[in-house]
Amino acid sequence: MASQDSHMLLSFFIYTLLVTIVTSQTRCQNFKSIISFGDSITDTGNSLGLSSPNDLPESAFPPYGETFFHYPSGRFSDGRLIIDFIAEFLGIPHVPPFYGSKNGNFEKGVNFAVGGATALECSVLGERGTHCSQSNISLGDQLKSFKESLPYLCGSSSECRDMIGNAFILIGEIGGNDYNYPLFDRKNIEEVKELVPLVITTISSAISELVDMGARTFLVPGNFPLGCSVAYLTLYQTSNKEEYNPLTGCLTWLNEFSVYHNERLQAELNRLRKLYPHVNIIYGDYYNTLLRLVQEPSKFGLMDRPLPACCGLGGPYNFTFSIKCGSKGVEYCSDPSKYVNWDGIHMTEAAYKWISEGILKGPYAIPPFDWSCLSSEIKDKKSLETQYF
Repeated sequence: MASQDSHMLLSFFIYTLLVTIVTSQTRCQNFKSIISFGDSITDTGNSLGLSSPNDLPESAFPPYGETFFHYPSGRFSDGRLIIDFIAEFLGIPHVPPFYGSKNGNFEKGVNFAVGGATALECSVLGERGTHCSQSNISLGDQLKSFKESLPYLCGSSSECRDMIGNAFILIGEIGGNDYNYPLFDRKNIEEVKELVPLVITTISSAISELVDMGARTFLVPGNFPLGCSVAYLTLYQTSNKEEYNPLTGCLTWLNEFSVYHNERLQAELNRLRKLYPHVNIIYGDYYNTLLRLVQEPSKFGLMDRPLPACCGLGGPYNFTFSIKCGSKGVEYCSDPSKYVNWDGIHMTEAAYKWISEGILKGPYAIPPFDWSCLSSEIKDKKSLETQYF
């Protein structure tokens, strides 16, 4: 009997050791590259690369990029984006855009995110009475571009599988534009809600496809609180104070919609985790990281009225739809580091930095990242300042 107990104990020990090894390999990686998909929140220059010289995006003009790069880098902000802070934290160079790059070096990462991109195909949105840009590069298009580029990125199928398996894969934020198009047309919120399961299924399918290709670690962010967006605060401005959150000044009904999307996305990610127990799928809570900045701006060195745009013109929020940041005659604030909103739709480098901090160091990643295996060189590198969350 004692021998049997010893055998069972040994078996249990071996099983526990194997589970620990598998978990360690899954949860803790020294990433060799970043592979990214998404929209303007993550676009490091793809919109610029895809545009003709006569029809450049606003990100091609000053004051875009003025804080960090000191020139317009094609990013829709005054400086770095969340993806840039993630790269710096991991000790990886800023991730280059794929589109329009000639002889680009993608050894340490590649970015397919394009400003204005939707999760759904334009044809799917069109069937529901929503029209998007003909030049739209959907999530499916980006994934197709990635697959077509593999022979140049990694060569053989086994090399590609290794490359994808050792990459930090960022899926989004994506889906925001699927909702922006109908909401900017003032469509009924219940009608917009019908898009949510379609958007989430599309994101889920992209994750499954990448898992089949060897992917092991994903960061999948949710949507920002749309009710705190300057564009929406301007478009849906009302004298009815009950529509605003008294603490933040954000539109309650739009934030409730963002929560609706995020809850359903998290439920789908939970399903995928059970389906792929060997894969680390992390939800990035962009919603609450940004909301924290708006609720307690002084805690993060931001001005007391954090909602108005730094770069813009007109109205209580310094924003007009027809006059974009980057246009002639549009001024911008002297110190963007005090602002959350950059141009009314996108955020400042300062806001993106704090959001990155909340995701990478906690508590806004679910499950939290395990950085115990990072090289001592990266651990010692203070790429992000003292944690305030």
